[in-house]
Amino acid sequence: MLARMMNEFAPLMRLHDEMNRLIESFFEDSPAMRSYAAGYPAINLWDDGENAYVEAELPGLSMDDIEVLVTGNELTINGERRIADQPNASYHRRERATGRFSRTFTLPWEIDPDHVEARLVDGVLTVKLPKAQSCRPRKVKLLTS
Repeated sequence: MLARMMNEFAPLMRLHDEMNRLIESFFEDSPAMRSYAAGYPAINLWDDGENAYVEAELPGLSMDDIEVLVTGNELTINGERRIADQPNASYHRRERATGRFSRTFTLPWEIDPDHVEARLVDGVLTVKLPKAQSCRPRKVKLLTS
């Protein structure tokens, strides 16, 4: 019974698979969707116990194009990537995406917003996010009885 029922739905399942492939291929072929859908900018995030560090690849942008926001335990990187159109140009391929972007990262601890540092060097944004004092480990003095 189940096999017969699945056999009846086979054409519908093939249609479903074909539609998924069609939609995926559309987004794979669209440079704007490819880079932004994958998470633009690409980042690395790590910590050393005292601070968290975020490195974001932002080639061709200046600090005027980027906004770094910190609230509680969240970091948000906003910006806009603009590429001037060339007058009288006939593009043969256009893969460099443009437009606004935003990425938000939630850390497992509160950030000390007064000591956050951000630098943009050679197209790489580095943000240093110190842990709030209340979130840092403290050595407890043991009392003898």
